[in-house]
Amino acid sequence: MNRARLAIAIAVVAVFAVVGGVIILAGENHGGRNLTFNVTVTGARSMSVAPCYPATCSSDTLSATQNDNVTINITSDTTGEVHLHGYDIAFNAIAGQTVSHTFKAVTTCDCILEWESTGTPIGALLVNP
Repeated sequence: MNRARLAIAIAVVAVFAVVGGVIILAGENHGGRNLTFNVTVTGARSMSVAPCYPATCSSDTLSATQNDNVTINITSDTTGEVHLHGYDIAFNAIAGQTVSHTFKAVTTCDCILEWESTGTPIGALLVNP
């Protein structure tokens, strides 16, 4: 009888371990989300993001996971180019207008967003695996 109880106890623990593993893995982000960042560039020196949710950005860093579909909308008070290094995307900003680019975040990186004419870093896109 003790062997039967031991076998049942082991089976119950194994089931809990498997179910727990499935729940944990289901909660992880494996990419494929659609993310939109609305970026405002001020004075060709800084940027802010709205709305900014802690899981996807800070005031100057956008966060995505590899394979996310990312849309970045940039509005600037100055005409010039914002360049997303790592993905080599140029946002040709015209003061007061919004310019957008959508791309798949296929490459992990800590990619700098730069005001191209002065080489001033204004923010970053962090793409995690």
